[in-house]
Amino acid sequence: MNKWALLAVPAVTALQLGCANADRKASTEAELLHSAVHQLTQVIVYDIFSPPQASRAYAYASIAAYETFRQGNPAYQTLAEQVNGLSQVPVPDPGVEYYLPLAGVHAFMTVGKALTFSQDRMDSLRSVMHNRVRRMDIPAPVFERSVAYGDNVAQHILAWASKDFFIQSRGYPKFTVTSAPGQWVPTPPAYMDAVEPNWARLRPFVMDSSSQFRPKPPLAFDTSASSPFFVQVKEVFETRKQLTDEQRQIAGFWDCNPYVMNVRGHAMFATKKITPGGHWMSIVSIAADKADADLIQSSEAYARTAIALADGFISSWDEKYRSAVVRPETVINAYLDEAWEPLLQTPPFPEYTSGHSVISTAAATVLTSLFGADFAFVDSSEVSYGLTVRSFPSFEKAAAEAAISRLYGGIHYRMAIEEGIVQGRKVGELVVRRIRTRTRVGEPDQPVAGAASSVNPSGH
Repeated sequence: MNKWALLAVPAVTALQLGCANADRKASTEAELLHSAVHQLTQVIVYDIFSPPQASRAYAYASIAAYETFRQGNPAYQTLAEQVNGLSQVPVPDPGVEYYLPLAGVHAFMTVGKALTFSQDRMDSLRSVMHNRVRRMDIPAPVFERSVAYGDNVAQHILAWASKDFFIQSRGYPKFTVTSAPGQWVPTPPAYMDAVEPNWARLRPFVMDSSSQFRPKPPLAFDTSASSPFFVQVKEVFETRKQLTDEQRQIAGFWDCNPYVMNVRGHAMFATKKITPGGHWMSIVSIAADKADADLIQSSEAYARTAIALADGFISSWDEKYRSAVVRPETVINAYLDEAWEPLLQTPPFPEYTSGHSVISTAAATVLTSLFGADFAFVDSSEVSYGLTVRSFPSFEKAAAEAAISRLYGGIHYRMAIEEGIVQGRKVGELVVRRIRTRTRVGEPDQPVAGAASSVNPSGH
């Protein structure tokens, strides 16, 4: 069996398995975590969370799970005092038995419940998970003790989360729309207020500040036909008219806009979609499954990727509300074609930099450090939302496609895409460099060779 699945000083016999069942049990334990991440995604979609807010939930929940699972594996070290503000996490009592897969997934779902709105849904999903574990014949005292330990870790993580300035940011003023040339204004069809204008005030996970990777300033607003800015406006305009079927598919595949509104006469209703961060958390699951990653390896990948996503959003949102660049739709309607519409619905926040470009590149950088530079995969993240699968030869290629999809969609200028990629790479490289999860050879601070073996550097 997995040596880290149970934590106990005396020899454990109640849960011992024959060697023939060990691999099957390891797969089941990893699937518990993959299922929990998927369930959190479903609740986030149901609650219509903003992309930044979703990334916060993923990060804290994933760290809670990782900190629990690592208690049974000395090859993995704590994130305490590596990520900003996190103190040492409670440890299990010595000399007694725990089923850490249950404890860690329980911690994940408890944190996820606290950071979402539909807590009854999370309660129901957590009960389903508990019943699934009970069918594995876990002794009742071990089951209850493991749940209690998961609760302890979750409460520690939630106490840490409560100090990240999220709660205070709820009371800050909304973004003030002005008539200044080139400044962002709400866009059709819903003309929503700007989303999360104070997100850059939140405590980052590894960045020193939200402005650590401040990009170069955007091109100056200028509607002269030959100005650098207006050349990029016209590129968006012309691209929309010349889209190939493949480019349309790419734009739709990476849309990930939880704010898409449908207008029917006087009625308006939302189309629920996965967030950009949720899409990349799904890619983590796909990669871990292909690589036969066990529970601790999968948890490591989720935690490191979620940290990159969360800091990526903080970094991007810092610039979005500093420069407050107007969206292409607004400029094109005013100066080129008042009836023009982008292929994708423009999301309700300023244009520069492209959040997709930042967070996708950050996530891809982290995943490459874990699984390798040439890790090919089939992305089925959007199948349940009515889209097809797409295949990629690497995480970097997937991130590049996610970035350029924003030009195809008509919602970003090239400058926001290109500078967003630079910004995201810096965020991802910082996570790879600063976060140390492994204590042995194979620390994921550089890309490693291979695919399935690259998440198992210790050879066990």
